[in-house]
Amino acid sequence: MARLLISAAHKSSGKTTITLGLCAALRRRGLAVQPFKKGPDYIDPMWLSRAAGRPCHNLDFQTQGDGEIRDTFIRYPADLRIIEGNMGLFDSIDVEGRHSNAALAALLQTPVILVVNVLGMTRSVVPIILGYQRFDPSIRIAGVILNSVAGKRHEERLREVFARYIDIPLLGCIHRDPQLAISERHLGLVPSNEAVEVDDKLDYIAEAIVRQVDLERLMDIARSAPPLPEPESAPSSLRPEGGGGKVVRIGIARDAAFGFYYPGDLERLEEAGAELVPFDALHDTRLPIVDGLFIGGGFPETHMDALAANSGLREAIREAIEGGMPAYAECGGLMYLARSIRWGERSAAMVGIIPGDIVMYDKPQGRGYVRLRETEANPWPREDAPAEFYAHEFHYSMLENLSSGLTYAYDMVRGTGIDGRHDGIVYRNLVANYVHLRDVDGYHWTRRFVKFVRQCAARPGKTGTA
Repeated sequence: MARLLISAAHKSSGKTTITLGLCAALRRRGLAVQPFKKGPDYIDPMWLSRAAGRPCHNLDFQTQGDGEIRDTFIRYPADLRIIEGNMGLFDSIDVEGRHSNAALAALLQTPVILVVNVLGMTRSVVPIILGYQRFDPSIRIAGVILNSVAGKRHEERLREVFARYIDIPLLGCIHRDPQLAISERHLGLVPSNEAVEVDDKLDYIAEAIVRQVDLERLMDIARSAPPLPEPESAPSSLRPEGGGGKVVRIGIARDAAFGFYYPGDLERLEEAGAELVPFDALHDTRLPIVDGLFIGGGFPETHMDALAANSGLREAIREAIEGGMPAYAECGGLMYLARSIRWGERSAAMVGIIPGDIVMYDKPQGRGYVRLRETEANPWPREDAPAEFYAHEFHYSMLENLSSGLTYAYDMVRGTGIDGRHDGIVYRNLVANYVHLRDVDGYHWTRRFVKFVRQCAARPGKTGTA
């Protein structure tokens, strides 16, 4: 089970670009590369999925137990499993480092490749790397890739320093190149579903990796990882449910505005008996024939003019929800279902099913892990509903000018949500929240939603919507 964890000395060291290049370069060589991303994230996994040609899955200590992380990691066969870390190697939400990249490497007995940005450094790189080695000797830092190398002379000096002071293999020196960068904005990288010429960019990055990284030695390190035990049984979130009834068609917004979906959640929806039917909120003027709707996160604010111009689809969605169609929306989907989106001096009309307006701000209004308590108003069937559970949020907007007397599916134990106290507006058969749910052993939302869609579809006179 060849595997690697790509981490860094600190945030913004270039580990995402390097991980993308490794995935793409090794895929070119005919290897089946399975990417993973540590923590809650959508944008990096979208790029990693494109680079590897396989869905990237998240490994997250806050929402998953150790066994579930291990079983998720093992579940997808591959020639190489490669994990992109988040932040620095030892960074964590607690002082003990229990949720760090290092902790994940220890859990999965995975060699670490440390990315170090050497902008303006030569000999000073030595105490950084030695400090990382000695801080936790149980973590195997098996190789180093230096990034932002100024040129040939800089590389030669760095290699001399490594040969004299450091006993870790130097696997590569990535020279500074503005064309390797991927555009960023308020939530990080521009998602791959929006970026222009994605494959050309990935090809360029892969070629740089092939030239500047010793891929043979890197794969030798990956293959040196010890065996991992096979899971005794798949956790319930990974066990096919078989649907338990008629297959239902769920329309899912998949376009440049909406693309934040966990691949594992989509798998769980299908295992529960859903056929996922994509639609394009920017260009399709009507809904496909479906029994329910799922509008995930994304960047509706950057596409608000096109969304507003597509009045036919906005009206179709409004009519479907008013008519009782089950629907689930989160973050960007919530924004789209509001009356309007305002960003600076610009404003655009949205679906209008939620009686409030979205206002964009310059700084995050809700960010990080949240803890929720489900209320009796949540319309989904209540089996397996825990008293409290974790999710996450990251939004620069707030829902303002809300009508009074709204009903909510969740109370916020920790986090912002819609108003600091509630999240999950319930209207007819719609649940719309700022937080992003993830189907894990702690909260199986997908099969409950599919069961709810199935129940609604079975009611007299309900034949779907076109």
